[in-house]
Amino acid sequence: MAARRIFPRWLSGLIVLAIVVAGGVTLFVQSGVYDVAADTPHFGPVTRLIDAVRMRSVEVRAEDVVRPADFNDPKRVAAGAGLYNEMCSGCHLAPGMEPSEISRGLNPRAPVLTKPTGLTPEQEFWVIKHGIKMSGMAAWGVTHDDSLIWNMVAFIDKLPSLSAADYQAATKDSGETHEHMMKDTPPGTSGTGTSGSGDQGGSHDHGDHKDHRH
Repeated sequence: MAARRIFPRWLSGLIVLAIVVAGGVTLFVQSGVYDVAADTPHFGPVTRLIDAVRMRSVEVRAEDVVRPADFNDPKRVAAGAGLYNEMCSGCHLAPGMEPSEISRGLNPRAPVLTKPTGLTPEQEFWVIKHGIKMSGMAAWGVTHDDSLIWNMVAFIDKLPSLSAADYQAATKDSGETHEHMMKDTPPGTSGTGTSGSGDQGGSHDHGDHKDHRH
């Protein structure tokens, strides 16, 4: 009499397949064959997969974001100019600005925001607030409240239409503007826009080689 099967044939096949896949993944990881250097691009299919996952993740999570009624208020845009110059221009550049040392070394490259992003303001807000894993994009919601982030989004929305002279005029007092706004922000502002543990002050670098104190 043939031995009685412990598992159905299909289940046995799945178990074997899982073991083979797990073994293959383990060998791949342990071999170190995949180059994680930032100056070596991903393979094309990997880049496309990462881009698709990132974009869909942002779209889904930004659905509940509500744009403030005063989004286009000139005062909000002006406040965002100072924040952008201090925090963002080192990676995302500005009108008339040559690629910076840090922007040239990022992989993936930070989008140049003098061109339209292709995102809605709500999606831009979500990205700035929560950041993007393994991309160099910081989660600014950890240290900046929602109002400050909306200021940045409002300015980014106008940025592609600005000339180099317009940008310089808008950001001439950016350092003082940034410091003043951060004094009014509770220390340790969390990703939900509420006060909590976090940045309690001190100096740090926004990627523009300047030392900022909050």
